[in-house]
Amino acid sequence: MNKSIIVHDLGLVEYEKALEYQLNLFNEIIESKLSNRRSNSNIITKNHLVFVEHPHVYTLGKSGEIKNLLLNKEELEKKGIKFYYTNRGGDITCHGPGQVVCYPIIDLDNFFTDIHKYLRFLEEVVILTLNELGINGERSINETGVWLDANSFEARKICAMGVKASRWVTMHGLALNVNNDLSFFDNIIPCGISNKSITSIAKESNKKIDIDLVKNKIIDNFLTIFSAKLIDRIN
Repeated sequence: MNKSIIVHDLGLVEYEKALEYQLNLFNEIIESKLSNRRSNSNIITKNHLVFVEHPHVYTLGKSGEIKNLLLNKEELEKKGIKFYYTNRGGDITCHGPGQVVCYPIIDLDNFFTDIHKYLRFLEEVVILTLNELGINGERSINETGVWLDANSFEARKICAMGVKASRWVTMHGLALNVNNDLSFFDNIIPCGISNKSITSIAKESNKKIDIDLVKNKIIDNFLTIFSAKLIDRIN
């Protein structure tokens, strides 16, 4: 059982290139697990946290509905926004510069084999991070992600989540709004939820936030919640 984490910070990367990067790590872990089974060996599987920012893009998960994208192809092109169907769970979401996207590519056999627990742990990482920044993050009943004033008429989402897992190896993850332009969410029904708004750390704090500070807090809280240790950082 290996609870060591390798952090990758890719900076601003097109969505499709980041997806390819994820898949390479994801497939490497799965191949190690299959090799262990075939040869009865004991190859230690790795765990990764991949941080990126994406140029403006909308992505639609496997359980999403295309009607939640409010722009047609021509309008997307005019605004310079890309759109992708993707293999994570969840509905439609928005990525853009100033948003911290974290993709944990980990082998849950190294931690626990429970997807529900995994999602709650990711939420807790974000909640702790927000609390350290003076923001009270919460869970919303029956809705994955992190919210502010979750169960009130003023509920607003600050972090979206969508994951995929195969053979207990995870990919995709969380998107935390930090300094990103929230007007891009006006072109979609975020996560298919029409009666709640979107916010960011900058909006709630009334100031721009250091992205690296947020990333480091996420890393520290991930290590704490998952009882893991950092062994390398790749920039």
